[in-house]
Amino acid sequence: MKRDFLKLRDLSLGEHQALLKRTTELKHMRRRREVVTTLAGRSLVLIFEKSSTRTRVSFELAMTQLGGHALTLPVADSQLARGEPLADTARVLSRYADAIMVRTFGEERIYAFAQHATVPVINGLTDQGHPVQVLADLYTMVERLGELQGRKVAFVGDGVGNMARSWMEAAGLFGLQLHLAAPEKFRPTAQEAAALGGHGVKLFDTPQEACRGVDVVTTDVWTSMGQDAEKALRKEAFDGYCVDAALLSHARPEAFVLHCLPAHRGEEISEEVLEGPRSAVWDEAENRLHVQKALLEKLILEAEKEA
Repeated sequence: MKRDFLKLRDLSLGEHQALLKRTTELKHMRRRREVVTTLAGRSLVLIFEKSSTRTRVSFELAMTQLGGHALTLPVADSQLARGEPLADTARVLSRYADAIMVRTFGEERIYAFAQHATVPVINGLTDQGHPVQVLADLYTMVERLGELQGRKVAFVGDGVGNMARSWMEAAGLFGLQLHLAAPEKFRPTAQEAAALGGHGVKLFDTPQEACRGVDVVTTDVWTSMGQDAEKALRKEAFDGYCVDAALLSHARPEAFVLHCLPAHRGEEISEEVLEGPRSAVWDEAENRLHVQKALLEKLILEAEKEA
């Protein structure tokens, strides 16, 4: 029976821990230039309704480096652009490929796609979540901190965006303490935060309060894809929410910074911090490749066992 990865909670804590352990093995093998062929003869289709750099390249190369093949299908080049139903595309592609990754807008589209696909479907980003990115972020924390349980993370920025939502989910699943700072208009309600992250999420009025004593500070762009009409409004609303040296001074001295990229220097993060010694952003970006290898292995090989 196939399993999808549409949100972090689609895997149990134990499965995530095993996946992160496998990520370390795959990363070390890549560094040693060892050839890994666990997915030889398998294929992955990537569907993009939103533009991409890291998601596209990391998934394509993850599949290739495991001995398989990846095919990218921009929606504009497909029959979806001419109105073909998602269900029809999902059923057909399932007969061609061993897994499908979808990067889209509303999450209802990826859930509809997964409902009709007979192979594993992976969420490569929706407006409501970015689980593969947060997997890489969590792995970056494991590399630097070891145990995740009880670690404090400050998220500064759009508290109702896809990254914040996946971080809230991660808090509840991994036992993190997530401090979320966002302007009132862009802040989840206490009920919404609790629904996603349980008691692991605390909402703060200022980024300074949220960053006090944390192990990690993370942020994201203020204006995501599809929100361009709100750019001026958002820039004004997020004034004072830049992760700069002054804000970082409230975190623990050894705290480091994450950003899923692309970054707008001088807006949500300063050049000094992004390029400074406390930035883990480039390790974080590389880790997309390795954690997605482990995810593809798990979903594809387990589906074959259950077939």
